Amino acid sequence: MFSSSERFTTSGRGSARSAHRFVGWITVVVVVSVAVSATGACAAPSPTRSATAGTGAPGAAVVQRVVDGDTIVVDLGGHQEKVRLIGVDTPETKSPTKPVQCFGAEASAHTAELLPPGRAVRLERDVEERDHYGRLLAYVYRLDDGLFVNLDLAQGGYADSLPIAPNVAHAGELQAAVDGAHRHDAGLWGTCGGPGHPAP
Repeated sequence: MFSSSERFTTSGRGSARSAHRFVGWITVVVVVSVAVSATGACAAPSPTRSATAGTGAPGAAVVQRVVDGDTIVVDLGGHQEKVRLIGVDTPETKSPTKPVQCFGAEASAHTAELLPPGRAVRLERDVEERDHYGRLLAYVYRLDDGLFVNLDLAQGGYADSLPIAPNVAHAGELQAAVDGAHRHDAGLWGTCGGPGHPAP
């Protein structure tokens, strides 16, 4: 039998031990919960990253070949991509449904001169990544000197403007260049009287 004081002391020690055990268990549970949460956070895929991976970002590329005046093929991160220059339209030379158009050969030759195979370029995209043919849509800049190829084609009279919403970031600049070429009868404006005419 314990005395009153001994019972109190023993009871107090027991209570203290129980309290310590309880706190210990709480600590373990909290630590484990935090660890599991952290592991889950690391393992869970990022919706933002997965939604944007490989799309939308400007990038450096290397020209492989010129298809026609407003379409090129580039190596982009080890993958070949057909690129349609945004906002300009050169006379047709490769269309399966249209005849070769006036100044089309000259436009293709000029683009090939600006962008020979191996030339490094920077691709700047607009709102939409691709057109309905699957071609990458881009404003193309030469990497070494910063030449804006789309604008050069418009200024030289090698292309008409072709603004297609929502990809109109440079529409005003390109239209102004086309208007200037038209006023000075440059390229297709002086030779063909404007775009859309068949080659002589």
